[in-house]
Amino acid sequence: MCGIVGYVGDEECASLLVDGLRKLEYRGYDSAGVAVMGKNGLHVVRAKGKLKNLENKLVGEMPQGTIGIGHTRWATHGKPSDENAHPHKYGGVAVVHNGIIENHLELKEELQKAGHKFTSETDTEIFAHLIQNEIEKGLDLPKAVRAALKLVRGTYALAVISEKQPDMLVVSKNASPLVLGIGEGANYVASDVPAILAHTRDVVYLEEGDFAVITKKGIELTGANGQARKAEVRRIDWTPTMAEKNGHKHFMHKEIHEQARALTDTIRGRASVEEGDVFLDGCHLDAKIVQGISKIQIVACGTSWHASLTGKLMIETIAKIPVEVDLASEFRYREPLVDKNTLCIAVSQSGETADTLGSFREAKARGARGLAICNVVGSAIAREADDVLYTHAGPEIGVASTKAFTTQLAAFFLLAVRLGRLRGTLSADVARNHLENLRELPGLVERTLKYEDVIKAAAYKFSGARDLLFLGRGPQYPVALEGALKLKEISYIHAEGYAAGEMKHGPIALIDENMPVMVLAVRDSATEAGVNYEKILGNLQEVKARGGRVIAIHSEGDTMVPKLAEVSIPCPQTNPLLMPILSVIPTQLFSYHVADHRGTDVDQPRNLAKSVTVE
Repeated sequence: MCGIVGYVGDEECASLLVDGLRKLEYRGYDSAGVAVMGKNGLHVVRAKGKLKNLENKLVGEMPQGTIGIGHTRWATHGKPSDENAHPHKYGGVAVVHNGIIENHLELKEELQKAGHKFTSETDTEIFAHLIQNEIEKGLDLPKAVRAALKLVRGTYALAVISEKQPDMLVVSKNASPLVLGIGEGANYVASDVPAILAHTRDVVYLEEGDFAVITKKGIELTGANGQARKAEVRRIDWTPTMAEKNGHKHFMHKEIHEQARALTDTIRGRASVEEGDVFLDGCHLDAKIVQGISKIQIVACGTSWHASLTGKLMIETIAKIPVEVDLASEFRYREPLVDKNTLCIAVSQSGETADTLGSFREAKARGARGLAICNVVGSAIAREADDVLYTHAGPEIGVASTKAFTTQLAAFFLLAVRLGRLRGTLSADVARNHLENLRELPGLVERTLKYEDVIKAAAYKFSGARDLLFLGRGPQYPVALEGALKLKEISYIHAEGYAAGEMKHGPIALIDENMPVMVLAVRDSATEAGVNYEKILGNLQEVKARGGRVIAIHSEGDTMVPKLAEVSIPCPQTNPLLMPILSVIPTQLFSYHVADHRGTDVDQPRNLAKSVTVE
């Protein structure tokens, strides 16, 4: 998750690039830099940390020139440092890049054998070396970039400038976003519209495999097939605030719709279906360490605690390691039974949650190994950890967490598969099946989102309710808890989530004709109904018999559940351990549309903060 900005025109562009990066800082936190082409050649300035550090550095060395590229980084390869910051320069070439070069190690080894010296730990620097190589063979910049791309396997949004042709900027895209801005006597490139909206409202969204040569006079665009294609220019009518929301009414709605992309970023480069294994950058767990783990202790708060309950099921099912999940606010004030054979996992979107951080420190003080699952690079919990598994969800501005939850589940699933492979409880063949299911998930998320109109209608129908119950079994029980939390947070309707089997132990007394009940009634698998499904059907009938108004989330193609529900919401079917990632989305959208219809402050609900950094 990084930000790119570029400019070609007649203006001095260094400050323009920094202004664009400021609009994109949410995409990367750990370093930033600019490369500017002027009369004295190519000048690169980079700084570790927040964008302010780059701005301070530029006060003393503002580069002069009218063509340039900038970047704000969220580390994937190489720790945050000045050397690992983008742009990367080699010879007369400067490059910024989002994505992952999967074969960068073999390419780097070949280049080193040929005498190339590398100055960073990143995979991106490979591009600068490859392109300069091709230029030295006599190719012009566009052909050199094309030749380099043919050698690379992976994902990229790429922007390149070269001293050989100081009037052009070359860009290409594969699985990472890039947008071109069309101006008068100037043209732009960025990862996202907000970076260039102050300068132009006419944009071209690049498609997969697109390649563009940009000068101040215009844009030459070719598609993935190498054939020239006409750029479809779109007029952006957003205000700057709306641009940050990509046209969505609220950040929460935008973030719900970003979940397919966020999951892709969390999974990318980590799951190898071919090898039936997982590779977790930032985690140093090996077979010896994992064999020595007698139990796993998870600490978390709020939504992260709900994700952890699902993580427990994943790890125990796949890796066969006993797992305990504690609310961090409780764990830190008791005498926890952890020792050197315990792996403590702290889960926090921000990495700064005070109770989770305190619990993590307590566990580590008792000898436990510490692993962090978090979203913010360099956060306090990440710094305390022996191992870090970043979720790469991107910034989550809405207080009610959505994409953080689903990416935490994906991270837990990756961890469970890795632990299972290291312990020998999971065969390569079964792991391949699990990882194939995981790889298909972003597409299924997109399919789930297409039911939004159905969900919105249900939300409007029940937006006047005073109370609402959520019921689920097995992997769907944490979804019931999370669904109730979302509704409480943003609509201020009293809602409770229950394990459906516990309904007869008290909550059934609340059910009458005024009580809506959302039932997570998805099948256990695509091939059979399963025990949980059959039991939840029984719970659903119990609710209906007492006059309760049933809202059911069910598997696509199910004909039983819709007959028993007042409102039914379909959901695609996948691996039962991954189903919570899909089934939670209707609960998120339901809560969102209820709150929006009631007129509450969706993104900043009363009394709540995004990150709880105090007890």
